Amino acid sequence: MKLNSILKSTLLAAAVISGSIQAKPVYVATTAIVEHPALDAVRDGVKEVLEENGYSGDDLKFTYESAQGQPAIAAQIARKLVGDQPDVIVAIATPSAQAAVSVSKNIPVVFSAVTDPIGAKLVPTLAQPGGNVTGLSDMVNVKQHLALIKEFIPDLKAVGVPYNPGEANSVSSVAALKEAASEMGIEIVEAAAPKSSDVMVATKQLVGKVQAIYCPIDNTIISAAESVIKVGIDAQIPVFAGDTDTVARGAVAAVGYNYFDLGRQTGELVVSILNGENAGNIDVKMAEGTDLFVNPKMAARMGVEVPTTVLDRATQIIK
Repeated sequence: MKLNSILKSTLLAAAVISGSIQAKPVYVATTAIVEHPALDAVRDGVKEVLEENGYSGDDLKFTYESAQGQPAIAAQIARKLVGDQPDVIVAIATPSAQAAVSVSKNIPVVFSAVTDPIGAKLVPTLAQPGGNVTGLSDMVNVKQHLALIKEFIPDLKAVGVPYNPGEANSVSSVAALKEAASEMGIEIVEAAAPKSSDVMVATKQLVGKVQAIYCPIDNTIISAAESVIKVGIDAQIPVFAGDTDTVARGAVAAVGYNYFDLGRQTGELVVSILNGENAGNIDVKMAEGTDLFVNPKMAARMGVEVPTTVLDRATQIIK
């Protein structure tokens, strides 16, 4: 028995020296409430930063799961991930972040693309939030968005907003939008769409009541943006968006973040945690940088022309 033990120890030492026993890879688990270009770009930005910092190949286990727009599935995914014990959970968009934070008591959670982290009860404060949670907010300047719409429609009086009242981020965005609109003498007409399949019906309810339609940072609405755009074309009502990715899908214009860059900013937080920093000691960051995207072809299809002042400062013109 003693000889066998010595032999086993010798073989184990040889294996370690030869490198045949690999160190456990860093495990970063990502999850999002739904798949659409903006949220997919966040995920890709996170992974790029990890790879740039040496977490790649056999040294990184990187997984992704979508909740397909269903908060109940987001909760299931969160529980599964906690059982899998990754080094960090990256939760993209408010419903997935809420699900992850509610069940993860020890595993660090980094949220991203969350409009109102405090309102969503993810953190008690943006500065050193404590616990095991930090992240990045994509709170937008909605007054700037209304000003952009007004450049297209100088006599703007009413803007229609389809949104999911079940998404905390969307409720916060609509509240901010109504406050800004009131100061500008603009009425906000709401249309509730709790599910992606409700989006077209909700948007049609706005026809005849508004001069423009605005898609807020709402995962339900953005995932079904083509439905909103179809209504805009059919009713000759221009559709604007809170995110630039939706412009390539047919919205007339948007001032917003580049969500790949937002993902990279999120990735920097993940790297800090992997390097030993406590998530709760890291301030929640606000997304940086804004772009102006315009789509002249879709503007024409919806009965408006892109003003020269907008074209002159556009960072990207969709052909």
